[in-house]
Amino acid sequence: MKYLLLAFLLLAPAAYAAEQKAIFAGGCFWCMESEFEELDGVSAVVSGYTGGTVDNPTYQQVSAGNTGHVEAVEITYDPAKVSYEKLLTIFWDNIDPTDAEGQFCDKGSQYLAGIFVADDAQKKLAEASKAKAEKRHGKVATFIRPAARFWPAEEYHQGYFEKNPMRYKLYRNGCGRDDRLKELNP
Repeated sequence: MKYLLLAFLLLAPAAYAAEQKAIFAGGCFWCMESEFEELDGVSAVVSGYTGGTVDNPTYQQVSAGNTGHVEAVEITYDPAKVSYEKLLTIFWDNIDPTDAEGQFCDKGSQYLAGIFVADDAQKKLAEASKAKAEKRHGKVATFIRPAARFWPAEEYHQGYFEKNPMRYKLYRNGCGRDDRLKELNP
């Protein structure tokens, strides 16, 4: 019996694979967090900072634009329930890939759009998705880089869209995010 169990574990399908992580920068992390939160197969979405040179950066440091970090979300997901390709599709549908200055009303290096890949498989899929975006939108400013250390943002940023729904809606509408997304994704 124990050999049967061992054989099952060795031959278990990918459905039993461990959860994986995806990191996307798409401007304000509040707006990116909400897009992945309810997706079946996603167990956690954390707002934070990545790609910079300062350890344990604060919102004030990152928003000043001097640390090299971007606002990003780290998504923990079950690849048996949701594919990395699906996460990429959601990412592209929720950014302006043509904006080299930031995203929507948020400008500066800390608001650039990018994909941080964990391995060669993610890199290959990210590059293929970027090629599709270029066919659709022309020149794409969104970068693809190796994953860097991810620093969770302060607690008040986590789940901001749920904690402060009115302020979140005012910000999102005032920033023109949804109007621009409708133009990009008719």
